[in-house]
Amino acid sequence: MKTSGNTILITGGGSGIGAALAHRFHDAGNTVIVAGRRREALEAACEGRPNLHALTLDVESADGVADFASRLLAAHPNVNVLVNNAGIMRFEALDTKRDLADAEATIATNLLGPIRLIDALIEHLAATPDSAIVNVTSGLAFVPLVTTPTYSATKAALHSYTVALRAALEGRVEVIELAPPGVQTDLTPGQAQRPHYQPLEAFADEVMALLGGTPTPREVLVERVRAFRNAERNGNFDETLSQLTSFAKAEREAVEG
Repeated sequence: MKTSGNTILITGGGSGIGAALAHRFHDAGNTVIVAGRRREALEAACEGRPNLHALTLDVESADGVADFASRLLAAHPNVNVLVNNAGIMRFEALDTKRDLADAEATIATNLLGPIRLIDALIEHLAATPDSAIVNVTSGLAFVPLVTTPTYSATKAALHSYTVALRAALEGRVEVIELAPPGVQTDLTPGQAQRPHYQPLEAFADEVMALLGGTPTPREVLVERVRAFRNAERNGNFDETLSQLTSFAKAEREAVEG
């Protein structure tokens, strides 16, 4: 993947990992479009940065994604990189009957959203030189967090979808998976203050260094996420799952206090 001279679309680009990567890509000499639901957050991410643009997008809506794709290509016909970063993470209890609205919204945003956006842009990207798709999954795709089961499941599904997409587009569109560890963002309440999560700026710096490798890795894995990615291969999946559950509980309690 080229690291400069691109026109890059980043969903969920108004805050957190999306905004941090948008700024890094912009600093590297790319035109960047950040997309998301909240216009004010998108505009704040773009402030003072020429060639960093905002477009509203509701990834939960099939019609909204189709309308967005039309607006995007009309305004930025040179777009050649799609970063599917938008996502939500909701805590869910599995040991009692519950309202499934959070689970349904998580699937619509985290899984159907990227699938719909890829579908809307695939013919354009396949016909555009130096094109790439970056799907942001999670370390939880490989070792689930018990308290966020649907989030973990959507990321596992997106990992599988990315593997299939890479094979289908070989030689035409580069397909990359970016799997973050726990990062200090506002993805969940209090997460930005959790002491042992990776600081956002350090995460973004490490990601950009990995993307600059030759060749670009198919899976962009910062050091902190490798234990999750390789847990099953290393034969310590059950131990890692137990440790993750205990660690996440302690981190939440440290913030809630």
